[in-house]
Amino acid sequence: MRDIAQLEKVGRQIRRDIIQMTTLAGSGHPGGSLSATDLMAALYFEIANVDPSDPMKEDRDRVIYSKAHVTPLIYSVLARRGFFDPELLKTFRKLGSPLQGHPHIHCVPGIEMSGGSLGQGISIALGTAIAGKMDRAPWRVYCLMGDGELQEGQVWEAFMAAAHYKADNLTAIIDKNGLEIDGTTKDVMDIDPLEKKLEAFGWHVIECDGHDYGQILYAFDQAKQTKGKPQAIIAHTVKGKGVSFMENNAEWHGKAPNQVEAEKALLELAD
Repeated sequence: MRDIAQLEKVGRQIRRDIIQMTTLAGSGHPGGSLSATDLMAALYFEIANVDPSDPMKEDRDRVIYSKAHVTPLIYSVLARRGFFDPELLKTFRKLGSPLQGHPHIHCVPGIEMSGGSLGQGISIALGTAIAGKMDRAPWRVYCLMGDGELQEGQVWEAFMAAAHYKADNLTAIIDKNGLEIDGTTKDVMDIDPLEKKLEAFGWHVIECDGHDYGQILYAFDQAKQTKGKPQAIIAHTVKGKGVSFMENNAEWHGKAPNQVEAEKALLELAD
């Protein structure tokens, strides 16, 4: 029996970490980290086959961050899952810290790809998935994507290739919060109707509320059961979720809270 209450507790802790890390650093990306928190909490604490004691074990599931600027989320999830000491989170974006603004594969255990340039992760995830199929490996590949990066052409080339090669061991997790650094995705470059476009490209599409753990877990289960097609989980989320003054506000895409704002946010995120 899955413990939804425990996942919710983990999610609140991760959100507190995100606020504390960005405040201490004076920089970072809190908005998109908060919107994808529940998706990654569910993936790492309930779904993905990962082992913090052996981060590179051969049969592990591969988690690729195409939306790689959300390092406050990435590092918090890995630390709380046991990949490294959570005390290290206090060094986020500090000179000499392994926890830099974008993840480096050789600096942090649990990172599968050095990231930063949006749009590239799904191509790497696809190559990884194809390699797994060629080896008849049991592991799966999960790729976290932002909706803003879906405006890039490389993404759609990868989507087309994934369907062509029947990469059914690949699941794209799309954090669809509707906002990017310049405003709404609709105003910058409309990606809708996203589900119809993905279906037309040959993907199996599953939609869910990206803050409802029951729906998220069901979506992951459905993805695992899908054969012959890659899967896209379109998770409808709220940028800045959990912090009232950050929610649905593009201003918090890449802006850190000050101490007063952080204290207010942490009160809202208390257990």
